[in-house]
Amino acid sequence: MSKGVVLSEVREKITALDQQLLQLIGQRRELSLSVAQSKVDTVKNVRDTQREEELLIDLIQRGHKLGIDAHYVTKLFQVIIEDSVLNQQAWLQERANHQHEAPVSRVAFLGAKGSYSYLASHRYFSRRVESIVEMGCSTFDQIIKTVESGQAEFGLLPIENTSSGGINEVYDLLQHTSLSIVGELTQPVEHCLLTATTSNLEQIDTIYCHAQPYQQCSNFVANLDGVKFEFVDSTAAAMEIVQKLNQPNVAVIGSQEGGALYQLHGIKQGIANQAENHSRFIVVARKAVEVAVQIPAKTTFIMSTHQQSGSLVDALLVLKNNQINMTKLESRPIQGNPWEEMFYIDVDANIHSPEMQKALAALNDIAKQIKILGCYPSESIAATPIPQVLLDSNTPV
Repeated sequence: MSKGVVLSEVREKITALDQQLLQLIGQRRELSLSVAQSKVDTVKNVRDTQREEELLIDLIQRGHKLGIDAHYVTKLFQVIIEDSVLNQQAWLQERANHQHEAPVSRVAFLGAKGSYSYLASHRYFSRRVESIVEMGCSTFDQIIKTVESGQAEFGLLPIENTSSGGINEVYDLLQHTSLSIVGELTQPVEHCLLTATTSNLEQIDTIYCHAQPYQQCSNFVANLDGVKFEFVDSTAAAMEIVQKLNQPNVAVIGSQEGGALYQLHGIKQGIANQAENHSRFIVVARKAVEVAVQIPAKTTFIMSTHQQSGSLVDALLVLKNNQINMTKLESRPIQGNPWEEMFYIDVDANIHSPEMQKALAALNDIAKQIKILGCYPSESIAATPIPQVLLDSNTPV
């Protein structure tokens, strides 16, 4: 038997195993939803970190007997656990808010097919609705207005990035909109340089991009000599231009996944300043949601304080004294009020909890103005911790 025949047989076996793995993952997903259903009556939290840790330790030990590295087992099953938690949360939220009555949702986002917002929209709503009607917008303001007018049920807005920080325009728009934040999503951002034809970095003299990716890849672009940058409204628009030009000297900064939708090819990977680069998105709608009691919640509000010494400190002490964890504090100028600031605050708390209600009552007494932007499920799923000694050990515990 020739080597080619043996290789084809091995590949067929691998393909068959991959299909079996997919079927098993699907079955595990179904069982995890059954777990969520059982928690409705018992009102247990979605996450049981002790159970997760015990599961991972057992799997690491079983993997060791099969010669599988502990880090590989941990990484693989942490992804599976995260998926299980997010699916359970989405199911419980659907039950609490009767979202299953609308299997198709119209979603407004920045850009078009292939933009980071496009990818984030599909990722977020894949757990919640059967399909979405894509409504690409050219500006953040247009997204807000599309949802406010009822043309779309939801809007997706990028709010911050681990590399470039907060997106000021979105913070400013949130001061004036009547929309509520109903969800969040953290999307990995993996920037690369894409072209429409076979090319290399030395041939590139023009790069199309959106301002945010440009800023997040500033170290890379600073080392490019003689390259002209053309800024556009979205990454998707940049991809479309490069696809139409179809020239080896023209490139775009974007994601490999988005570029594939435009038949673009990556010629340089990992060009972002930070290896771990993530963007956080918020989902807005005309109507607020109720967060199921089994789900960890976030509450977002904006607040202005009186112009006197210690006002902000006094307000933050209210959160501390009520054991409420603040995860975000961003300041923005109040339009029309020179030198006055509006503070954007995220906290880990359900707005209906006694602690949050007590804190809001106290804040109303000392703050100049407070506006609740929304209470919504937290999707910041921390990986289940495993003792490092177990991961580094070559022998089973």
